[in-house]
Amino acid sequence: MIESLHQHIAAQIAAQYEPGFRLRAVASLGGGCINTAIRLEGEASSYFVKLNRGDRLAMFEAELQGLAELARADAVRVPRPVASGASQGRAYLVLEYVPLAPANGQVQARFGTALATLHHYQWENFGWRLDNTIGATPQPNAPHGSWPEFWRDRRLGHQLRLALVRGIGSRAIDLGERLQSELPRFFSDYVPVPSLLHGDLWGGNFAADDDGAPVIFDPAVYYGDREADIAMTELFGGFGQRFIDAYDEAWPLDAGYRMRRDLYNLYHVLNHYNLFGGGYGRQAEAMMEGLLGKL
Repeated sequence: MIESLHQHIAAQIAAQYEPGFRLRAVASLGGGCINTAIRLEGEASSYFVKLNRGDRLAMFEAELQGLAELARADAVRVPRPVASGASQGRAYLVLEYVPLAPANGQVQARFGTALATLHHYQWENFGWRLDNTIGATPQPNAPHGSWPEFWRDRRLGHQLRLALVRGIGSRAIDLGERLQSELPRFFSDYVPVPSLLHGDLWGGNFAADDDGAPVIFDPAVYYGDREADIAMTELFGGFGQRFIDAYDEAWPLDAGYRMRRDLYNLYHVLNHYNLFGGGYGRQAEAMMEGLLGKL
């Protein structure tokens, strides 16, 4: 069954992307905590394939569209999307296989400049034409003309509703409701524009290719305040000073960014609570107390 699935995917590659592609070998790869991953090897090319349950096809289709959106901006390399589909109860996403290496300081500086270029690629509204996922969590992207309202309803409000179901404490919910009501105060003298965002920009989703160019992958694409991408680069580490210096030289950050950084990273901490539980709930509560204390 597994071998026939691999042959089915190879046939889709040949039909949709590389005529004449013939499968020669299959290699298992690390796929993180959400998907499994393999490399399909042909005579002269290879493809990276993510696999999950058949009911996760919409997640893969949205990721394929997100990578295509990032590619259209022509700012930073992403793995070329090839195909998505389902067979034998398994959903799959096929991408160009890109050999990756850790990003040194020079690559990070190049990425800082490239990310600023990506953020200059903009849209008329906040959100996107598709809902997608952040990790395995549904991410609603219905377009909205107001950034504070989008962040309140589609980001913080959404994660808080999920956290309530998961069992987060009442104090965290009370703090979250207070923070949502005070959200406009974080934007009293700052008006974001709808920039194309990677959406899940931690160090594990960024590397260098074999030519030393920056590569980003595993996106949660939407259009929003560019500060949201920058904030996440600071949440889990992996990005050095050369990255932020290059970004700031290309497009300086607003003076109020530091005040809003935790507002944006709260979304990801709440998402980690909803995915993994544990101490992320206490971390989110502390972040909300700190944010309210700044007002």
